[in-house]
Amino acid sequence: MLVAGELAGQIRRRERSAREVVTEALDRVAGGDAAIRAFVRVCADAALAEAEALDRRIAAGEDPGPLAGVPVALKDNLCTKGLETTCGSRILEGWRPPYDATVVERLRSAGAITIGKANMDEFAMGSSTENSAAGPTRNPHDLSRVPGGSSGGSAAAVAAGFVPVALGSDTGGSIRQPAALCGVVGVKPTYGLVSRYGLVAFASSLDQIGPLTASVGDAALVLEVIGGHDPADSTSIDAPVPRLSDAVEAGVEGLRVGVCLELIDGVARDVEARVREAAEALSGAGAKVEDVSIPELRYGLSAYYLIAPAEASSNLARYDGVRYGLRVDAPDAAAMNKATRTAGFGAEVKRRIMLGTYALSAGYYDAYYAQAQRARTLVTRAFDRAYAQVDVLLGATSPTTAFPLGAKVDDPLAMYLSDVCTIPSNLAGHPAMSVPFGTGDDGLPVGVQVLAPALGEKELFRVGGVLESLAPPIALPALGALGSVERT
Repeated sequence: MLVAGELAGQIRRRERSAREVVTEALDRVAGGDAAIRAFVRVCADAALAEAEALDRRIAAGEDPGPLAGVPVALKDNLCTKGLETTCGSRILEGWRPPYDATVVERLRSAGAITIGKANMDEFAMGSSTENSAAGPTRNPHDLSRVPGGSSGGSAAAVAAGFVPVALGSDTGGSIRQPAALCGVVGVKPTYGLVSRYGLVAFASSLDQIGPLTASVGDAALVLEVIGGHDPADSTSIDAPVPRLSDAVEAGVEGLRVGVCLELIDGVARDVEARVREAAEALSGAGAKVEDVSIPELRYGLSAYYLIAPAEASSNLARYDGVRYGLRVDAPDAAAMNKATRTAGFGAEVKRRIMLGTYALSAGYYDAYYAQAQRARTLVTRAFDRAYAQVDVLLGATSPTTAFPLGAKVDDPLAMYLSDVCTIPSNLAGHPAMSVPFGTGDDGLPVGVQVLAPALGEKELFRVGGVLESLAPPIALPALGALGSVERT
C-alpha cells in the first residue's frame, strides 16, 4: 500500500483522482472485510461524493491539503455528523450525532475522506475488540487471533491494507496495543495535544485520540493535522503542534535512550528479545543506550483499574434511555432506566461501571479511588526522575503477540494484564508510540514501545523513524481477497 503522504501527493499533482483512490479502498473493504470485520459501517456514497468534490477543487487549482483524497477509517467513538456512532454498544443504536468531532473536522479540512467507522470494544473497554455489540474483529495476520483493543478495528483496517490511516483512542493502551498486535504504527499523543471534543468519553482524564498508520512518517503527518489548541476542549494545550515530519528523518545521534526494565520484565521472551534488538539498533545508529529502572510503574495497573472505572461510572450515567439511543419501555422511569441499561450494556461495561461506582462510594472513596490517585502521582514523579537521566524510554508495547480469539474473554484479569506496559503513559499524560519491530516465535508482529515526557513528540518520532528504518521485515497479511492490492 502506498503511504498516505505519497498518495496525497499523487492526487494533488493529478496523477491519480481522489475518486479512483477511494473506489479502490471501498473495493478492498468489500472484498476482504467480511473475514476481518474491521468496519461496523461503510459510507460509500458519501465518500465517493466527497472524492468527486475534491477532484473538482483540484481541477480548479485549489490545494485541498496534505491528506488530499486519503481514505481514512474512524473509530466508532468519534462523533460524525449524521453518521451513526455507537461506540460498539447496543445502547447507542441508531444515534447520529448532530456535529463532528474536532479531529474529524480537521481531517476533512486537510482533504482526507472518511470511508467508514471502525469496530471497537464497547465504549473502549477491552484489549481484544471482542467486547463489541457488532461482534469481534479478527487480526489480518492470522484470522484466529485478536487484533488487540480497544481500537482493534482501526488497527486491522490499516494492517489489512483497506486504508493507510485510521484514528483510534487510547485510554490505557487502546491505540498502541492493537498497533503492536497488527504490525502497524500507533501513537498516543501528550494529553491535551489533540482535542477530545466529540470523542465519546470513557475516562476523561486518560482518553486521547491518535493515529494508526502504515508508517511513522504518516503518523507524524496525521498528528500535525489533528493536533493543536481547540477552545471547545478545556483540557486542550494552548500551543501549536511541532513540525513532527522533520523529526522522523532527524536520526538519534547523541539521544539518550533508557531501556525500561519494568516494561520488559515478565513479557514473553520473544517480545523481550525484539526490544533488546531495537535497543542495539538505536545504539548502532548513534544513541546512548542504558538500562533504567522505574519501580513505581508496578502500581500502574492497579491504579488504572480504579481510576478508569470510576470515571467511566460517572461518564456512562448519561445513558438512561431518555434522550437518545436504546430505550426499553417499562411501567415507570426507574424501571425503564434499569431495563435499558441491562439490555444496552455488555458484560465488561457493566463490570467496570460497578467497580467504579463501588470505588467512589461512601466509606470506600479514600481507601480506593483517592489511594489510586496518589499512586498515579507516584508514577508521574517517577517518570520525571527517569527523564532527568534519559530523553526517551524503550520497552515492550504488549506482553505477548496476538493471542487466540476467546482465550481471555472469561478471565478479566488476564485481559487487563494485556495493558500492563501501556497504562503508565496514560496515567502520566505522556506521549508514547508503538513501532513494528520484527515478529515473535509464532511469526506474528511485535511492537516496540517508545515513551517520552510531556510534549516530547519530536524525540518520539526521531526514535520511531530510526526503528522503522532498521526493523526486521514483517510479512504482510496473506488475504486471498486482497492479493491484487499493491503494497510497499
